[in-house]
Amino acid sequence: MNIVKTILPSSENHSESVSFESAFGRLEHILEQMNSNAISLDQSLKLFKEADQLINHCNKRLNSAEREVEVLIKNRQGDLVLGSDQKPTSQGFEVSNQASTFLR
Repeated sequence: MNIVKTILPSSENHSESVSFESAFGRLEHILEQMNSNAISLDQSLKLFKEADQLINHCNKRLNSAEREVEVLIKNRQGDLVLGSDQKPTSQGFEVSNQASTFLR
């Protein structure tokens, strides 16, 4: 069974419906399999190709989310804050001690 087709359908429209978390979870599973040294070279190659597709998918989703966050960052007057390159500015995200404990 080809997991790539199950998680990331060939149609670009359908691949957008796959959540980042699902794709990332599958990447973690692939990493565990490849680190187990219990799979053949052919299976390793198939998993590597699948991982490459999943990485591309995750990168696209992260870049899209980053663009959305940049647009949402506004100054006090409600205007978009632009940097010297005329792109929306972003701010660092710091996790508080309470939040980091919750995320563990």
